[in-house]
Amino acid sequence: GEGAGLGSSDSGGSGFSLAATALPERRRPGGGRPRYEVVRELGAEEVRWFYREDRKTWKPFIGYDSLRIELAFRALGGSGGGAGEPAAVEPVCVRSGLYEVDVASAESYPVYWNQSEKIPVMRGQWFIDGTWQPLEEEESNLIEQEHLNRFRGQQLQESFDMEISKPVDGKEAIHSLKLSRNHVDWHSVDEVYLYSDATTSKIARTVTQKLGFSKASSSGTRLHRGYVEEATLEDKPPQTSHIVFVVHGIGQKMDQGRIIKNTAMMRDTARKVEEKYFSNLATHVEFLPVEWRSKLTLDGDTVDSITPDKVRGLRDMLNSSAMDIMYYTSPLYRDELVKGLQQELNRLYSLFCSRNPEFEEKGGKVSIVSHSLGCVITYDIMTGWNPVRLYEQLLQKEEEELEESWMSYEERRLLEELYLTKQRLRDIEERLHELKASTISKPPVLKFKVENFFCMGSPLAVFLALRGIRPGTSGSQDHILPRAICNRLLNIFHPTDPVAYRLEPLILKHYSNISPVQIHWYNTANPLPYEHMKPSFLNPSKEATSAPESESASAAPSPTTSPVMVRRHYGESITNIGKASILGAASIGKGLGGMLFSRFGRSSATPQTMETGKDGPEGDEKKATTVGTPPLPHSSSGFLEPTVELEHRIDFELREGLVESRYWSAVTSHTAYWSSLDIALFLLTFMYKQDQEETDKSNLDTI
Repeated sequence: GEGAGLGSSDSGGSGFSLAATALPERRRPGGGRPRYEVVRELGAEEVRWFYREDRKTWKPFIGYDSLRIELAFRALGGSGGGAGEPAAVEPVCVRSGLYEVDVASAESYPVYWNQSEKIPVMRGQWFIDGTWQPLEEEESNLIEQEHLNRFRGQQLQESFDMEISKPVDGKEAIHSLKLSRNHVDWHSVDEVYLYSDATTSKIARTVTQKLGFSKASSSGTRLHRGYVEEATLEDKPPQTSHIVFVVHGIGQKMDQGRIIKNTAMMRDTARKVEEKYFSNLATHVEFLPVEWRSKLTLDGDTVDSITPDKVRGLRDMLNSSAMDIMYYTSPLYRDELVKGLQQELNRLYSLFCSRNPEFEEKGGKVSIVSHSLGCVITYDIMTGWNPVRLYEQLLQKEEEELEESWMSYEERRLLEELYLTKQRLRDIEERLHELKASTISKPPVLKFKVENFFCMGSPLAVFLALRGIRPGTSGSQDHILPRAICNRLLNIFHPTDPVAYRLEPLILKHYSNISPVQIHWYNTANPLPYEHMKPSFLNPSKEATSAPESESASAAPSPTTSPVMVRRHYGESITNIGKASILGAASIGKGLGGMLFSRFGRSSATPQTMETGKDGPEGDEKKATTVGTPPLPHSSSGFLEPTVELEHRIDFELREGLVESRYWSAVTSHTAYWSSLDIALFLLTFMYKQDQEETDKSNLDTI
């Protein structure tokens, strides 16, 4: 058994057999003798600290964290309970630097965001056999004190073979300690049992090992002194090479803590994926929530006060979703929303760099994952878009129109004068601007370059369409987001998400007939890399009856609608209601509202809308438009003329679950992104891309 490391105990020690309980299994990481032959105080590495979130079970800190908390605890005079004033101890940074532990108050709190509930931490010294859960601290302290008083300096048994032959009830307890609801018996130095005095105690129910048919088996639980695995400083988290800011969208007013919970879900899911697929890389990706909405007052409670009382739930949902879109299109509040998010992003980045000084030196990267309206605001911050530009374009148009209309000599003279004065004003403004620009270089809006910008369930395409962006001729992302600002734009959506729209058809028109890339399922074996996937057509003429092909290929959507899967009757209507409310809200105050709504609503009806029998003239009209509107540059053999392709695909669609109700998924899909393993794998695939390519290269070099 030389050098038996900690391999067997990684699982939390639940797999122990009776013979090999406790000590022989617990080795120093180097292997060799059991820790101490003589009973003495527990070493810092034998104590394990735990934390408890959401009132669930206690979770152990990793060795690196636990050891540092214990050293701080000892510096505080914890073991002796020092009589004088306790020395001030720095809070200990734990859990990959996301939390800090205040040892004096035995609480942990997050570093990068605010949380009302503090997370309790506890010091484990005595543990329940099998589960390795710690005993409550007060009991643990009493048992430990008693154990040292009675056995300090005594020899531990060397031969462990005795235990199998002699059941516990054959041995009399050599020492006993009464606690409030239970008592502890020592049958020998290292055979300690906890008996419940109330038969229905919690501890009795967690018994995982029956020992014979003795008193021990009826209510006794074996205890171990010191944790199953020694804490070492080597057991530490990998270095963070990539941080991801998670930006929430609309509706955060309802529930301020939600983005923190959502980010935690995304982080946990990403950890699982990292363990499974990226464990060979020495770095990891950290997710930080950007909670920008709750700090803003906006209109106070005015909107709440004018909301009628009936169907309150639905109204609240719309108030907190469509309402934020209206706030955003309102000139009064738009700047406040933009500044709020921009300051929070910069604050988090500066805080992260100050706590991880080597992050920038080692070329750490930053990506942003935005949800819903968060995508639009993030986009505007990165590109510096401003509605004033739209207004200037409008004025120019008016001037051009005026020249064509007939008017009196006097009127024309005044207008010309006005025109020249405006022109002069513009020249002066420009010269002033240039002068300013040469003296002070304007700091960039964000303190970091964005590597990947992932949009989830994003209405960004609608906003861009309403701002007059039209498909171009080059297949470059620069058409909507220059590569200089952000290396890669990726638009992820669930097929029934009512708030999500496609971006690709805004770059190249014919992409409205090409289906978005399907995101691989998490457990797909050897999936085809995304860059090798060939574009596939959406075929609008197919009937929904030919099941297998039409399940995968959706109906032909308009430039900005996310494609909707075939055979979706009831879910469809709710998705459309959602889309209409978003479009409506986004076009309010645009002046162009009606025109663009008609143009960028469904320009082509999907087969379902035709099938589900819109009888009468309306239905016929729809049919007519379907045939007429979409220019379909493809025949049975594919494209008629060689067309431009996108440099990189942008639209990625989640595969639908086979079981979920379509109606329900239309309601829940907008928030279904956070815990999806498919999405976590997708995000990490793109963020680890360079790292993996580099490791592959170095492996090739060594070969």
